[in-house]
Amino acid sequence: MRQPAAVKNVLLLKAGDAAASVRVSIGDYDRWFLQTIGLSGYRFDVVPVHKGAPLPTRADGYDAVMMTGSPLSVTALAPWMERAADFMVEAGERGTPVLGVCFGQQLLAHAYGGRVSRNPQGRETGSVQVTLTEAGRQDALFHGLPERFTVQATHEDIVSQVPEGAQVLAGNANTAAQALAFRPKVRGVQFHPEAGVDTLRAVIEARREGLDQAAVARGAAPGEHVRQLLAGLTPSPSGRQILLNFLERFS
Repeated sequence: MRQPAAVKNVLLLKAGDAAASVRVSIGDYDRWFLQTIGLSGYRFDVVPVHKGAPLPTRADGYDAVMMTGSPLSVTALAPWMERAADFMVEAGERGTPVLGVCFGQQLLAHAYGGRVSRNPQGRETGSVQVTLTEAGRQDALFHGLPERFTVQATHEDIVSQVPEGAQVLAGNANTAAQALAFRPKVRGVQFHPEAGVDTLRAVIEARREGLDQAAVARGAAPGEHVRQLLAGLTPSPSGRQILLNFLERFS
């Protein structure tokens, strides 16, 4: 008789709240992860660290730790960010797999001695393509993926200085550090593997006014940039594969 696979326990650190309209239509950041990964074989403990929720003493009871994105910025450090960063670094040093997404990658980069800055090329939003580096092609996080693939992105900040000892796994013309390996079991991605087309559509609609203003300031016709972003949304099945690779190949 075949034995059922063991359930993996995942600690999901929630680092912020999505815009109200996004929460109503799509759900908040933690829900994006749960829906994309699925609950078959995984059990999630969601800890809203941005609201001061206490962290476990250690991550030893978990098979993996993940951190969501956030509208907040590592360039404006808050005490909870430092606590969460210390927790993730200690977890990684003790052998627990850690994955930081968007803000999560930036916080890990800060914790390991790198630098986070506002992207001089402006906000990256929508369905974008990233290309794996030589190290990325060999990394278990991207097992089974082509060298170039589509992901969903929405961020203003970037890792502008990669920490010493970290490797860049993927990048594109907008953001050189789209994925980073910090330690043997600690990874970060700047894009959103947990987000799909519907999620990005909701995010773009919520940011429509700001996106349009920034584009008009760069010389675009009113409304043109947002129309292009919405028209360019493309499915990104690689996102779920990346999350499953992390959960299955690192833990």
